[in-house]
Amino acid sequence: MFNIKTYNNISTLGLGRFEAERYRVGDEVADPHAYILRSHKLHGEPVPDSLLAVARAGAGYNNIPVDDYSHKGIVVFNTPGANANAVKELVVVGMIAGSRDIFGGMQYVQSLHGVDDPAEMSVILEKEKKRFAGQEIAGKTLGVIGLGAIGSMVANMGLELGMRVVGFDPALSVEAAWRLSSRVERMDSIGALCAEVDFLSLHVPANEHTRHLIDEKVLAKIKPGSKLLNFAREQVVDTAAVIAALDAGRLSRFITDFPRPELFGRDDVVLMPHIGASTAEAEENCAIMAADQLKDFLVNGNVINSVNFPMTRMARNGGYRITFCNDNVPAVLGSVLNVLSSRGINVIDLVNKSRGDMAYNILDLETEPGPDAVAEMCAIDGVIHLRTL
Repeated sequence: MFNIKTYNNISTLGLGRFEAERYRVGDEVADPHAYILRSHKLHGEPVPDSLLAVARAGAGYNNIPVDDYSHKGIVVFNTPGANANAVKELVVVGMIAGSRDIFGGMQYVQSLHGVDDPAEMSVILEKEKKRFAGQEIAGKTLGVIGLGAIGSMVANMGLELGMRVVGFDPALSVEAAWRLSSRVERMDSIGALCAEVDFLSLHVPANEHTRHLIDEKVLAKIKPGSKLLNFAREQVVDTAAVIAALDAGRLSRFITDFPRPELFGRDDVVLMPHIGASTAEAEENCAIMAADQLKDFLVNGNVINSVNFPMTRMARNGGYRITFCNDNVPAVLGSVLNVLSSRGINVIDLVNKSRGDMAYNILDLETEPGPDAVAEMCAIDGVIHLRTL
């Protein structure tokens, strides 16, 4: 029986993936083997010895102390792509809102409350509508930085809207490349991309490499009058540099899902309340993906969409399965195999993957390793955590 502790309101469609006969699920579950959460912050919270994995029902994971969990052998999952369509659709809204003063026009109409004569209202609107004129996005150039699950959808969408689309992603995966239209032009650098665009849309994770990715130097290269859209993470943009670019007229509009006080009251800024993934469908998709990834790990040891462990999966080949994570140093796997060999335990199949300082292994064995063998393997220098399944 696995214990799954929940935080936040997780979609019932996701929680329903956990069969009652195999999983206990709830916010009061003791000795949890796994957490499933959305925005709850785990930094500073005690870590139970029972914890094996955490699944974030969303793409961002800065609410989880990933480094600390890695050293404890705890796998952290996220759900990239599950909310991609919701974010993509909001990017469309952002581009249009940045090109046409739709919100201003709507507010103006509301200000006419009290004008009771329809004919009079028609005359007023006909006279004033030119105040809210804008531009179309068809024929403009859209630049996309980050061509993963969301960025590739945004790029393809731009093409469908009649835009020229250029993209930059130095770490474009094979999977993402398959999703991306061949009509998206690949740029060699952020600077080269910025010089071409009318709209610049950001779709990268927040980490030490992307903090203030859009700064004063980058904005100095951007095509004058461009519009910047940030539906990725607040930290990706240097807000002070953006304000300076707006004041100088280099940027004509900043559209973001991450409001900051210094951006309030500006006509050249469109602020949204972090609603990129706030759709019923996105929340359901994220919860379902998070639950399925947890189940596959707890039952089979497979790791898919982890932010700290390498992607590792192996079909069941019969026998008994063990998994272990270890420091990515020489001889650890060999030492484990020596323990098994010395006890006459044959390995049917195995897979070994590494990611940075972390390595992860799945082994199917012909016979079950006894407690002494398990204890000996756990004691090997470099082994962080070992499970028998």
